Amino acid sequence: MRSTILAGFVAAAILTAQFPVLAQPMEGNPLSGQQIATQQCSSCHRVLPMTFPDKADPPSFQSIADLPSTTGIALNVFLHSNHRNMPDFIISPADSNDLIAYILSLKKK
Repeated sequence: MRSTILAGFVAAAILTAQFPVLAQPMEGNPLSGQQIATQQCSSCHRVLPMTFPDKADPPSFQSIADLPSTTGIALNVFLHSNHRNMPDFIISPADSNDLIAYILSLKKK
């Protein structure tokens, strides 16, 4: 699972490097994104901020946020791609942007 996530982020990072316009920040509400994450993702992922990184599979949102390759576009690509170890779910563009904003808000500066 972790390698699938990393491969998705690497592919998105390559796209972002080739097309910098894709790297622009997305509009989204992190507070709403936290609510969405708690409702839709917390049965498998740890979604709340963490002090220490984890080694869990599936990874926590904190671990995902802390990956160097995690960008808004990488998360957008990942959320709209099929993954064999994740349930298929349909998320609206607004909810997707909120979820992305929340995950990016976890990124350690």
